[in-house]
Amino acid sequence: MAFEKGDRVVLHDQHSDYDGEIGEVTQVSETMFGDSTYIVDFEDGQEAGIAEESLEPADEGESDDEDDEE
Repeated sequence: MAFEKGDRVVLHDQHSDYDGEIGEVTQVSETMFGDSTYIVDFEDGQEAGIAEESLEPADEGESDDEDDEE
C-alpha cells in the first residue's frame, strides 16, 4: 500500500526510537529503483528514509496522545 503526504501511519521498526508510534507522513520520495521512502513526523521528532513495508495505516480511532484516553 502506498502512502501519501498527510496520512497517519504506525511505524514498525525495532531499531527506531519511534517503533509502534503513530506519526504523519510529511514527504514521499522515490528511490532510483522505483520504491517509495517516507519521512514521518512524530510527536517528539522525525524519522526519514522509512520503507513502505515498515509502515501500516493508523486506525481512525487510534490516538498518539494517551491523555485523551479516560
